[in-house]
Amino acid sequence: MLQPAPFPASRPRRLRQAPWMRALVAENVLTPADLIWPCFVIDGEDRAEPIETMPGADRLTIDRLIVKAREAADLGIPAIAIFPYTDAALKTPGAEEAWNPENLVCRATRAVKAAVPGIGVMLDVALDPYNSDGHDGIIEGETILNDETLIALEKQALVQAEAGCDILGPSDMMDGRVGVIRRALEAHDFQNVTIMSYAAKYASCFYGPFRDAVGSGGALKGDKKTYQMDPANSDEALREVATDLAEGADMVMVKPGLPYLDICQRVAAEFRVPTYAYQVSGEYAMLKGAMGNGWLDERAGVLESLMAFKRAGCAGILTYFALDAARMLRE
Repeated sequence: MLQPAPFPASRPRRLRQAPWMRALVAENVLTPADLIWPCFVIDGEDRAEPIETMPGADRLTIDRLIVKAREAADLGIPAIAIFPYTDAALKTPGAEEAWNPENLVCRATRAVKAAVPGIGVMLDVALDPYNSDGHDGIIEGETILNDETLIALEKQALVQAEAGCDILGPSDMMDGRVGVIRRALEAHDFQNVTIMSYAAKYASCFYGPFRDAVGSGGALKGDKKTYQMDPANSDEALREVATDLAEGADMVMVKPGLPYLDICQRVAAEFRVPTYAYQVSGEYAMLKGAMGNGWLDERAGVLESLMAFKRAGCAGILTYFALDAARMLRE
């Protein structure tokens, strides 16, 4: 690296002396177009349920979700990711509700796309909202069945594509699932449906509030360490990303976000494909807790945490702060 001239010929503070100068030389820029808003949908009409472990986040009925989706679009947010809170009576060991074309998330997708056609809709491809065991795959005894789960994921992906989903997010971490989904989409004339693979998804403690939000936490038997990645591993993430890209993923994701910025940076630099990070529920809850206690400034904390992802090379971020951040960026 070229060495700068010694002081006083070199004064780095010259480039920091005024807001316009800092903006002129900024290496990264955060805009609402970098954000995807994950949201939670429930059955019913005109109500919102607060999520105790995610202060400020609610489960919304479809009619209220449409209002928020329109607000997101007006703020310049390009896409939302919809997650269902499924009635426990609909959960089964085989997770059959996942490919019911009239399930909650399919109905929500159709409603949002009809009311707010300019916003993209992303849906998870995984069985945990529908599985009575709380797992992302079909379980037999204590074993998560990989190939049997692929059959279910293919059916789930197809009903979601039929409902009008723009981006499928396979988050299950079963081996081979991206290839199975891509072939099914091609065979059923859904060539333009995009896949954003949860390629490097770690077995993390930071998912706890999300599991509360979708109602899968209390049902979970055991843990997910046999299919989600070991937090100790970094090279393995590159192998997972390479596999998913070879199978037909258009974009890839690292999850969680801030504790795995090194993985974001490695993936973005190695593959030069659109790389996203998910600022997950535990990250959100920690920041909201500190902000709520006055320990962190909310505006500065939200925007600085999101800029970290851009600095690491991410094309965008899934964050529960999306609406708030977009408003902050507009001010």
